[in-house]
Amino acid sequence: MRQVDSQGEHAVNEKERRELLGAVAEAVAVIEGCREFAALIPEVRTNIVYAARDAQGPEDVAAVDGRITVVNGMPRAAGRPRLGASSHMARAIVEARKLGATERAGINFANDPHLAEWLREYCRSKDWVFGHIDRGQEPAEMQREDVPSMPWKVRTMMSSTGGRLPKVGYETGAVGKEPVSALFGDDAVIVAQEMCEIARQYKRPRRSW
Repeated sequence: MRQVDSQGEHAVNEKERRELLGAVAEAVAVIEGCREFAALIPEVRTNIVYAARDAQGPEDVAAVDGRITVVNGMPRAAGRPRLGASSHMARAIVEARKLGATERAGINFANDPHLAEWLREYCRSKDWVFGHIDRGQEPAEMQREDVPSMPWKVRTMMSSTGGRLPKVGYETGAVGKEPVSALFGDDAVIVAQEMCEIARQYKRPRRSW
């Protein structure tokens, strides 16, 4: 049964709400213990999300209030996990699930040409699906502030992999748009652990996988 919480948000049932928030809190603890990840936090900051099983919108997705930033060289959450705390990553997960993806968790991080190429090779070594978006190909009507681009971005990302949500994907930058990457998975804690492993391996890019 869906309900309305104290802030007026449409929410999942209380049991699943506790599960989602608890998992994101545990995932944040993993991220905050990973010094190497601080170098991969983009200017727009990072968020890790975990969607309810029947998520219909961002209000059904748990994330970090205020995102994750860098304090004294370490990743630090600006606030506590809550439902509806994310817009960008939450909408990405919801749109992907509308297109048949089963993944419920994701985290965004930095991107540049060197990192993108490294990620491609890393995914190949892990047998992970790798996808991408060229924001330079974004339709002109999507560049208006009042037109949501997430459906187009998710469709384009999944088209680059034959219809699957990639394990790792990135989007190139555009005018006023920072290039970013994202890692997806079934569970927020596992995604956090995988993200930290990526960050640690990226600090040793010549290592054989």
